[in-house]
Amino acid sequence: MKKSKYLLLLFICYLPFGLYAQDKWDLRRCVEYALANNLTVQQTSLQAHSAEINEKQARWSQYPNVDFSTSTGLQWGRSIDYTTNLYTSNENLYQTYGLQAGITVFNWHRIRNNIIAADLSSDAAHMDVEKTKNDISLNVATYYLQVLLSRQQIQIASVQMNQTKEQWEVAKKRVAAGAAPELDALTLEGQYATDSSNYISARATADQNLLLLKQVLNIDAGQLFDIATPPVEQIPVEPILELQPNAVYQIALQNQPAQKSNALRIQSLEASLRASRAAMYPTISIGGSLNTQFSSASKFTTQQYRGDESTLAYVTDGGGIKRPVFSPAFDLTTSKKSFGDRWSGWGNQLNTNFRQSLGLSIAVPINSGGNARFNYQRSKLDLKNAELNKSIINQTLQSDIYKAYYNASAALEKFNATKRTFEVTQKSYDVAKKRYDVGLLNTFDLLISQNNMNRAQSEMTNAQFDYVFKLKVLEFYKGQGIKL
Repeated sequence: MKKSKYLLLLFICYLPFGLYAQDKWDLRRCVEYALANNLTVQQTSLQAHSAEINEKQARWSQYPNVDFSTSTGLQWGRSIDYTTNLYTSNENLYQTYGLQAGITVFNWHRIRNNIIAADLSSDAAHMDVEKTKNDISLNVATYYLQVLLSRQQIQIASVQMNQTKEQWEVAKKRVAAGAAPELDALTLEGQYATDSSNYISARATADQNLLLLKQVLNIDAGQLFDIATPPVEQIPVEPILELQPNAVYQIALQNQPAQKSNALRIQSLEASLRASRAAMYPTISIGGSLNTQFSSASKFTTQQYRGDESTLAYVTDGGGIKRPVFSPAFDLTTSKKSFGDRWSGWGNQLNTNFRQSLGLSIAVPINSGGNARFNYQRSKLDLKNAELNKSIINQTLQSDIYKAYYNASAALEKFNATKRTFEVTQKSYDVAKKRYDVGLLNTFDLLISQNNMNRAQSEMTNAQFDYVFKLKVLEFYKGQGIKL
C-alpha cells in the first residue's frame, strides 16, 4: 500500500514534464519576446515618439507663419459698413477674406537653439528606450538563471530520492533475510519520505520561478511555456581577469545607454540655456497680409423722373434777362432685396476692395513680469541639476561595477570551496556506501554521509550559478549583452 502511494506521488511529480513537452525557449528568444511585448518598453517608446514630435515642431518654427481667414454673416443695428467704413443702420450681408504671413528674421539664434535642444532631447529619449531594454534583458536573464538553478535542485533532489529508494529496497531484503534489524528499513523509509518531500518542494520552486519569468515576459500565466536548460558548466563566461572593474567602468561610461542619455540631456539643456538667454533680446520680424471684403445692404432705392420743377433761383443771361432755373424731380421707392440680389456685384467688390500690406516689426522685451529673465535663471539651474545627476549616476555605476566585481570574486572563491567540499563528501559517501554494503556501517551513519554529500552538492550548484550570474552582470556593463 505504501509503495503504491509513493508511486502515485512520483507520477504526480513527473506529470508536468509531459505537459511542458512543448517548444522550449532559449534566453535569446525570451529577451526578444520581452522587448517586443513588455509594457514598460512600450511606454518608454511612446515617450520617445513624443520627443520626436517636439523636435519636428521645433523645426517648423523656423518657417513662415501663414494663416488664411474668411467670414460671412449678417449685421444690423448701428454698425460699420465694411466697404465704406461708415456707420449705417441698414441690415448688411458681409463677407471678408484675409491672408496673413510673417517670419522671424533675427532673434539671437533662439529658434536655432530650440531646434538643437529638441533634437538632442529626442536622441536622449531614444537612449532611454535602450536603457529600458537593457534593464528588461537583465531581469529576464536573472529569472532565467533562477529557473535553471531550481531545475538543477530538482535533479539533485531526484538523485537523492532515488539513492534512498535503492537503499530502502536493499534494506528490506536484508531485513527479510534476517541480516539487518527492521529499524534500518524503517529509517530509510522515513528518509525516502523526506527526500520525496524535498523533491516536491524543488518542483514547486521551479514552477514559481517559471511563473515569475512569464510575468516579466508578459505571457499569460495559464499558457504552456518552457525554457531550454543548458548545463551550467556549458554557459560561456569571460575570465574574471578580463573584467577588471576600472576597465569595465571606463567602457561602461561610453556604451551604457543611461550615460549616453545623460550626456545628450546636458547638451540639450545647454542649447535651451542659450535659447532662454536670447529671449531677453529684441526680435526682428517681417509680416504682410492680403485682404478684401464684400458688403451688400438688404434694401435698395429706385428713383423715377416726373418732370422739372422751378425753383426760386434765377440766372441772368447774356442779354440781361433773368431766367428761372428748373430742377428735376424724382419719386424715390425703397424695396427689399432678395437673397440672390444681395450678392450682386460680389466679384467687382472683392477686386475693388483688395488691399496689401508689408511691414517690419521689432519687439523689445522690457518687462513682462520678468518671464524672460527668470526663465533664463531656471535654465541655468536645470543645467546644473543635470550635471549633478550625471555625476550621481556615474558614481552609482562605478559603485555597482566594483560591487559586482567583488561579489563575483567572492562567488568564485565560494564555488571553488564548495566544489572541494562536494568532492570530499562524495568520496566519504562512496567509502561509507561500501562499508554499509558489507555490514560495517549502520544506516544512520550512511544517511549522515549521504545528506552531507547532497547538501554539499546543492551548495556547490548554488555557488556556481551565483558566480555565473555575477560574471554576466560584469559582461553586461562591459557592453557584451546578456547571453547564455
